[in-house]
Parts: sequence; structure tokens; C-alpha cells
Amino acid sequence: MEEINYLLISLATFIGTASPGPATLAISGMSMNQGRGHGLALATGVLTGSLFWSFSAAFGLAALMYANAWLMETFRNLGACYLLYLSYKSVRSALSVRKAVVDINAISGCKLVYIRGLLIHLSNPKALLFFGSLYTLGLPKEVNTIDLIKVIATIGLTSSGIFIGYALLFSIPKIRHVYIKSRRVFESTFAVFFGVAGVKILANKLSS
Repeated sequence: MEEINYLLISLATFIGTASPGPATLAISGMSMNQGRGHGLALATGVLTGSLFWSFSAAFGLAALMYANAWLMETFRNLGACYLLYLSYKSVRSALSVRKAVVDINAISGCKLVYIRGLLIHLSNPKALLFFGSLYTLGLPKEVNTIDLIKVIATIGLTSSGIFIGYALLFSIPKIRHVYIKSRRVFESTFAVFFGVAGVKILANKLSS
């Protein structure tokens, strides 16, 4: 490959980012539960984590982590534990008898929601593996810093459209209304998904 394959990079980013996973599920749930503001805050946190992994993969952190198995194992275990924590929170919410209330004007707690989104992506070592393979497949062997920045921007724009799109879509009043009526079903689904994802990460060895 002699030129940067922007089409391949954009397509792979779209498929990898839009596919159901901890980040998209968390954004959807937050938007339905707490409204658009909190959903966008979580999406922004996830996007920040995504950009961190993208920069890291582009400038060599992926290779460093591949060469140091203990570092990858540390991220793997931290990520799995955080997903299990999210599963626990979803179980508590599903078992709660509280009445679901959505306040679309609430802005308090958005900083904490942003941090939660950031942690979801930073604690997911598979995101680094994804970006590492993405840069390997879509870039020629020799590429300058300017071109790397362009690729990072392309990935960032694609990811932001997807994450923000999820937040906007699932904060639509009709969708929020469905969530309020079926809150326990949604929270139970989230609990199972996060729990299974956490257990799978702990059970399976990540390979390069």
C-alpha cells in the first residue's frame, strides 16, 4: 500500500464503532434514562477515550503494549472489573422500586457522566487492539506526522457522528417513554450484556 486508504479506515471505524458494545449500549441507556444532556456528556467522554486510543495506536503505544504482556493484562483486568461494576449498577437499578423519571433539562452530574464515558473506553483494551489493527491495515509502511493527524481526524469525525447520533436518537421523547414503561427490562438487558462482556474479557486471553 503506497497511499492512505481513507475509505477502508472510515468503513472499518464505522462498523467497529456503530456495532453494539459497552460504549454504544451505555450511551443508549444514559440517553433514555437521563435525557439528551447526559447522553451527550457520556458520548463525549467515550469519544475522548476513543481519541486517546487512536493517538496511542498511531504513535506507537499499541506496539509498546504488545511487547509488554503485563501492561495489556492490567488493562484487560481493569476493563473487565469496570464492566462488571456497570452490570452490578444495572442490576440494582432493575431491582429498584423507584419510579423512573427523566429530566431533560438537568445538567448537574454531567461531569461525572463524562468521566464515566471516558472510563468505559479507557478501560477497554480491545479498543487499542482495534485501533492498532486499523492503522496497520489502512496506512502505508512510511507515513509522516501530518498524515497521521489527518487519519486521526478522520477516525474522530466518524466516531463522533456515531456516538453523538446514538445519544440524540435514544433521547427522542417517544423512545424515552418506551424506556420509562419498560425500565426493568432495559436495565436487566444492560446488566446481562455488561456482565457477559466482563466475564468474557477475564476468561479469554487477548492475542495480538
